[in-house]
Amino acid sequence: MTIDTALIPRLRAALDRDEAVGLLRRAVRTPSVTGTEAAFARLLAEELSALGAADVQLDAFAPDRPNVRGRLPGAGGGPTLLLTGHTDTVHVRGWREKWAGTEREDPFGGAVVDGALWGRGSGDLKAGICTTLAAARLLAAAGLRAPADLQFAFIGDEESGEPETGVSAGMKAFVAQIEAGAVPRPDFAVYVEPTQLNVYAAQMGFLICDITVTGRSAYFGVPELGIDALKASHAILGALFAHSARLEARAPHGLVGHPFLLVTTIEGGGYIAVPGECRISLILKLLPGESLDQAVAELEAAVGSAPLDPGIRLAFAYPAGRDHRLGGTPSETAPDLPAVRLLVEAVKAVRPDRGAIEGASYWSEAPFLVNRLGIPAVYCAPGDIRNCHTLEEHVVIEDYLDGVVAFAAFLATYGKP
Repeated sequence: MTIDTALIPRLRAALDRDEAVGLLRRAVRTPSVTGTEAAFARLLAEELSALGAADVQLDAFAPDRPNVRGRLPGAGGGPTLLLTGHTDTVHVRGWREKWAGTEREDPFGGAVVDGALWGRGSGDLKAGICTTLAAARLLAAAGLRAPADLQFAFIGDEESGEPETGVSAGMKAFVAQIEAGAVPRPDFAVYVEPTQLNVYAAQMGFLICDITVTGRSAYFGVPELGIDALKASHAILGALFAHSARLEARAPHGLVGHPFLLVTTIEGGGYIAVPGECRISLILKLLPGESLDQAVAELEAAVGSAPLDPGIRLAFAYPAGRDHRLGGTPSETAPDLPAVRLLVEAVKAVRPDRGAIEGASYWSEAPFLVNRLGIPAVYCAPGDIRNCHTLEEHVVIEDYLDGVVAFAAFLATYGKP
């Protein structure tokens, strides 16, 4: 498989720029903060039906929280390509205050300013979702048909931050459908997290650990009657920082870099008294090939090595289970896989400055496909992760439109003999 050099100008000529940008604006104007994905899922179902997709379904993974999927049959006899991403976004707290009195004030307005489309979810990752839909529409406009069957699946509950959500409930339900045979098993998957149109073939794993340090409170005048949890936490912090240094000294992964541990929160204390309880929260980064179970064993051993009063009690909790009960596993897809090389070639044919093979400095849901199902998957889409989850979230319109052309070239070629 290789990209036909005549394909790119043909696709550029057939691209309806206003239609593609209009699709993205409609997406951003449909709020879908985690837990409220239903309206956006219904919009995507309508778009898939308008494309002529078969088997368009809204599958509830929780009450009024549906995934949406559909299938565009290929020319016949080809593989199945999964195009997937999450429908939910992070919150918009502080957005209106920051942009008050400007055209960007509405976080769901889809304002176009200085060549970029602004709004919550514009980069993470509605530009990616719209890129796949606009690319499929562009193929039809150019008189082309994908050799592969195209399976679209847009799922909820990926983002963290809202109460009792953000545990990949949507992806867990979708993967279960593949395992049960209710959805065709894809041969390759592109998950449309923002990558600036580079191709992320590997990603970090992670765990979040909450450590509760319990001593015994006592009046400040008789501290000998207490067991100081804050003093114990100081020793534990020293052990954690030393453990992070050991992790960082390990050989880096070529795409993902070094592992590390970051303490994110410490809280506790008493009112003019010996602190009886403290809480420490941390996040730990793993590299492809590393085990979450082993990482937890090493972490708890490091904490256990701290010099503590015998009366101190420790409790460990791991609240961010994703594809593993303890967190999210790292994953990797071979960069020299033909499908990966073809996607790189398609991007570079449109944007020679993009299409680099890189690794994700975030965790998203490709490990469900790669590790659980054995389906090779990469991340690729327009958008810059560095402005996502911030009050500066936007996507450059030309990057988005270049992504539409590049994806269309990939779809027109993937699965050819």
